[in-house]
Amino acid sequence: MSDPVKILRDQPVAHDAFQAFFDMVDAPAALCDAEFTVLMANGSFEVLCGVRGVAGHSLLQVLSGPSLILPEEGRTIEAEVICKTSQRVTLTISRRGQTVAVVARGLSPAADSLEAAGRALVEQARLESHLLEVGRQVASATSEEDLVASVARGVKGLFPGRAFSVRIVDPRTMALTSLYAEGKLRDGERDIFNLRRSMAEKTHLNLASIRSQKLVISTGELPLLFHGTVRGIATPLVASGQFFGALNVEYPAGLSADFVADERVLIQLANQVAVAVRNAKLIDELTFVRKYLEELIEHANALILVVNRDNEIVVFNRSLVALTGFEKTKVLGRPVSTIVPEEESLKVLRVLAASMSGQNASSFELLLNGSDGREIKVTVALSTVISQTGEVEGVMAIGQDLTKTLELERRIVQAEKLASLGQLAASVVHEINNPMTAVATYADALLKRSMMSPTADPGDVEKYRRIVDNSDRVLRFTRDLVSYARPAKDKPESVDIHQVLERAIGFCEHVMVKHGVTLEKNFGPVPSFLGVRQNLVQVFVNLITNACHATPPGGKISISTSTSNDMVVIEVRDTGNGMSDDVRRRIFEPFFTTKPDGKGTGLGLSIVHGVVENHGGTIEVNSALGQGTGFVMKLPIVR
Repeated sequence: MSDPVKILRDQPVAHDAFQAFFDMVDAPAALCDAEFTVLMANGSFEVLCGVRGVAGHSLLQVLSGPSLILPEEGRTIEAEVICKTSQRVTLTISRRGQTVAVVARGLSPAADSLEAAGRALVEQARLESHLLEVGRQVASATSEEDLVASVARGVKGLFPGRAFSVRIVDPRTMALTSLYAEGKLRDGERDIFNLRRSMAEKTHLNLASIRSQKLVISTGELPLLFHGTVRGIATPLVASGQFFGALNVEYPAGLSADFVADERVLIQLANQVAVAVRNAKLIDELTFVRKYLEELIEHANALILVVNRDNEIVVFNRSLVALTGFEKTKVLGRPVSTIVPEEESLKVLRVLAASMSGQNASSFELLLNGSDGREIKVTVALSTVISQTGEVEGVMAIGQDLTKTLELERRIVQAEKLASLGQLAASVVHEINNPMTAVATYADALLKRSMMSPTADPGDVEKYRRIVDNSDRVLRFTRDLVSYARPAKDKPESVDIHQVLERAIGFCEHVMVKHGVTLEKNFGPVPSFLGVRQNLVQVFVNLITNACHATPPGGKISISTSTSNDMVVIEVRDTGNGMSDDVRRRIFEPFFTTKPDGKGTGLGLSIVHGVVENHGGTIEVNSALGQGTGFVMKLPIVR
C-alpha cells in the first residue's frame, strides 16, 4: 500500500481533502508522520498548543510533557500531557502505516466524539491510500484480465463484506468482454446494466450515443445483481463519454454502512478504472491492427520489401523468402545491396534515394540474387513510408516475379511456331495425298493385272502388293493426322476405347520404332461409353509419346484395359527411368517439363489431366526412380 504521508505531500487534491475533514472536527486533531512532524492540524489544535502554523513543527516542540512513545503499526496508545497553555489533556495516538493521528480529549463538550473523529481520520487516510494504490496497479496492468483482477482486489479491500462485480464491455457492441463477481449472480442479470440517471450524470455518460437495450436508466431503486443482498449501488465506467462497463457493490442484510460515503469512493475508483480500461482497449486495438497489417504484408501474394533511410532491409515478406531462398534472419538489418547483383546496386540505390527525396519513381525491372546463386528478374513499384510527423522513414517496394511471365512469353512464341508448323504440315499432307492417291491407284491396277497374267513374275507381284500396302498406309496416316489436328467437337459420342487406343498407337508407331521400344497390349472386355473421341485420342498419343521418350532402347510399353465399379480403367506403363517425388508432384503443372529446352512445351500432361477431368474421370501416377512409370486413368461408363 502507498505511503499516506507521501500522498499528502505529493497530491494536492488529497491534502485538500484531509484539510477539509480537519476543519469539520471541533476537537483538537493533528496528523503527523513517523517522526512526529506535524503534517496538518485544525484550528482547535493550534489553540490548544498556543502556536499558530504548527504544520512542519515537531509535536514535542508544540506540546510540553513526557516523551511520547510511538505505538507499533496498527496500535493505539494514550498519553497525558500538559500543554503550554497549562491545560492537561489526554492524547489518543493511532498509528497506521507511516501516518500518526493525534486527537486531544477532555477540552470541549464534543469530547465523547473525539475518538470517533480520530478513527474517521485514519480511515480517510486508508481509503485515499488504497485508491491511489489501486490506481497504480490498474494503470500498470498489461492486459484486460490483469486489469480486472487488480480492480477486484481494490473493491474487495475498499468494501469488505459486500458482494460486488466488475463488468467490462466493448463500447461499440455492448458485448461483455470481462466479468468478475464476488457472490452468487442472479440468472439473466449479468448482461443487463441498470443505472440511476443521477449516477450517469455524475460520470458524464453520453446516453445519446448508446443504442442498446442492455443499458437501463432509472430514477428509483436498482434491481439487485446478487442473491442474498438487500441494497446496492452501481457506477458506470465512463471515459470521454463512452460506456466501458460498470462496478456494482451490494450489501447483505445486517451490514451497516455509510452508503453516501461508499458511493463517493466507488465513483472515484470507477473514474480511475474507466480511463485504464479505455487505454487497455485502445492498446489492444492498435496491437490487433498492427498484427493484422504485419500478417497482411507477410502473407501477401506479392513481393514486399521495405528499407529504412539507411537502406537497410526492415521488411522481407514470405513471398520474397520463397522466391530468393534467403531466410529472414540472413537479410533483415542488412543493406539492400546484399540481395541484388553488384552491377544492379548503383541503379537500386539511385532509385531509392530519389524516392526518399520525394520524387515519383515509376515501376522498374531489376535482378535479385537467389540463395543458390541464380539471378531472378522482378518488376517493382516504389512508395515512400511516411512517419506521424510527416517525415520519410523509408521506401516500400512491391514487386512481381517475371520468371513465369517470361517463360510464358517464350512458350507462346513456341506455340505460335508450332501452329505455323501445323499449318505447313496440313499443306504438306494435301500435297502428299494427291500423288499418293495416284500411286496407290496405279499400283493397285498393276497388282491386279499381274495377278491375272499367267506369265507374271511372282517377285513383281509381291513388289506391287507392297507398293499398294505402303501407299494405303501413307494415305491412312495423312487422313488421321488431319483428323487429329482438326479441333475436336465437344459433343460426346459412343466410344470404343480399343478403337481409340489403336488409332493413337498408329500415330505413335514411328516414335516407338525410332526409340527402339516394343508395345504390349492387354485389352480386356470393356463396354462402349460416352466420350469425346478426338480428345481421348490426344490423351493416349501424349501418354504413349512420353513413355517412348522416357524408355531406353530395348524397353517395353504396356497398355491394359479393364473395368472396375462402373469405371473403365486404362493403364499405360513403361520400363523407363521413373520419376523423383518432386517431379511426380508437379508432373501435371502447365509448362513444367524435364526435357531440354526446345524438346518439350510442358503442356502435354496438363492437357491430359484436363481432358480426363472433363470426362469426369481421374488419373494417377505411379512412379519411382529406376522402376518405370505408370499412368492409371479411370473414366466413368456413361451410356
